[in-house]
Amino acid sequence: MNERGARTIRGLGRVFKSMDTDGNRKVDAQEFFVGLNECGCNLTSEETDMLLSHLDTDQDGNVNFDEFLVGLRGIMTAERQCAVDEAFAKFDCDGSGCITAEDLRSSYNVAAHPKVISGEITEDEAFLEFLANFGDKNGDGTITTSEWNDYYSAVSASVDEDEVFVNLMHSAWNF
Repeated sequence: MNERGARTIRGLGRVFKSMDTDGNRKVDAQEFFVGLNECGCNLTSEETDMLLSHLDTDQDGNVNFDEFLVGLRGIMTAERQCAVDEAFAKFDCDGSGCITAEDLRSSYNVAAHPKVISGEITEDEAFLEFLANFGDKNGDGTITTSEWNDYYSAVSASVDEDEVFVNLMHSAWNF
């Protein structure tokens, strides 16, 4: 994919969109197989199934764009992980490895959210949207280190440059 110009988020987005033939923003096993082979990644059906299973972190049988990006981009650089860890530590005052929604609310800056700026939604609505997408996988009202890192791995995968990502973290969490 890299050789075919899919180095940037935009390029990877085009590849993913071409695979998503039904437009549901997810790629099922058949779309994934056909799409990868059309991109020149000549894989067998079994190899494609194994790759899909690996990328499908939410285990719904499909690959969404965030899963696709994280899988292709890999783990965060040390610089990005440091910013993610620093933000988590800001809230995990007791060192338990968990933070609550209330802990996040006190410092997460939603004023810069594009829909808040445009007046489409309020700051409260933006915060609720944020929490809904944040990744409290077990629904216990707390965010573990693992859930935090999973969320920011997806965010990181959609940002091309380390400096931009680190600035995003500093701006969002006021540190």
